[in-house]
Amino acid sequence: MQAFSDPTLNSAPILQLLVFVDKRPSSGEQIRYIQECLSSYQIDRGVDLQVIDVVEKPYLAEHFKLVATPSLIKVYPEPRQVLAGSDLVVQLEKWLPRWQRAVEAQITKALISSDRDTLPPAPMVGADQATTGSGLSQPHPTSYLAELIRLSEEVFQLKQEKEELLAQVTFKDRIIAMLAHDLRNPLTATSIALETLEMGTQSEAAGESKLTLAMTAQLLRHARTQTKAIDRMITDLLQAAQGNQTDLRIQAQELDLGALCRDVLAQWSDRIHAKSQRLEVDIPSDLPTVYADPERLRQVIVNLLDNAVKYTPEQGTIQVSILHRTTQKIQVSVCDDGPGIPEDNREKIFEERFRLQRDEVKEGYGIGLALCRRIIRAHYGQIWVDSVTGRGSCFHFTLPVYRL
Repeated sequence: MQAFSDPTLNSAPILQLLVFVDKRPSSGEQIRYIQECLSSYQIDRGVDLQVIDVVEKPYLAEHFKLVATPSLIKVYPEPRQVLAGSDLVVQLEKWLPRWQRAVEAQITKALISSDRDTLPPAPMVGADQATTGSGLSQPHPTSYLAELIRLSEEVFQLKQEKEELLAQVTFKDRIIAMLAHDLRNPLTATSIALETLEMGTQSEAAGESKLTLAMTAQLLRHARTQTKAIDRMITDLLQAAQGNQTDLRIQAQELDLGALCRDVLAQWSDRIHAKSQRLEVDIPSDLPTVYADPERLRQVIVNLLDNAVKYTPEQGTIQVSILHRTTQKIQVSVCDDGPGIPEDNREKIFEERFRLQRDEVKEGYGIGLALCRRIIRAHYGQIWVDSVTGRGSCFHFTLPVYRL
């Protein structure tokens, strides 16, 4: 805010005005015109003009129910009056004489009240007839406006806090419902694998075992894959619960990104084959190393691969590739031939808790891609998606090359 008042006046200003502007270049010129207009009038007790930027303090514009800028509000003396429009200065010139008369009337009223204070107190007849002396005067205009602005700011902050709390409660309810659904599948699969192994062990003890070493190894591998899926869900949930305000702890080191990708793909081979999907891999053997946190990058690759498997239809193709994009960066791409992503949602999918409407009935929390973006940005990389509706999507991210 900026204040304008007559420096020749020693007493506090009694005409209180607010001018609301935005960040357009013409706003400064409007303020100057208003100040010049006010300077041309000799208003006893001075003028207090406060400038408010609606971009920085939108709650004040909401409080006064303003619909356009610039707007000028006479706050004191009452009644309140609002001037707005392109001819704001013309309107001000019209109303200033009336406001001056209102100020003079206010001063006269204050003087009469002051004279009454010098008289002996009247006898107490009744509570409604008691003389309060100086209590007849109006509250100080400057104090009134300062309190109004302070309360408006508090109300705005409370509204923001309320919206954030409601969003958190809604998110937690949604997570609980999804958790009950999503964890059931891997838990059931793990339970079946372990029960089958237990039955095989019991049969073997009775000399009737039908489990071969290959079947045993496959069941163990399946149980391990499902428990890792559960661990990933819990990790993602805990990370989402920390919120955007919490910095990710990155433990970067020299890393063979190609080896990490091949390891993740090997763990996902059973799930990919279960949907009869084809996997095309292009990972050069001469890739330079990157400077990154291996566990965090594993989260990113697993999330992107999980989405690719989820949205690629049976008999579809998933492509995973890495290329040495520049001397400074390596690019990883995970592509599918699923339904694609609408153009107006290609940025939103990286936001916290955003889910496409078509995904409301699918597994997931709407936090995977947001987490991926946080991780990649923490590595000073970039992540984005290229997609054609009905023809699939390609998610790409870059990482800096390791330098000594």
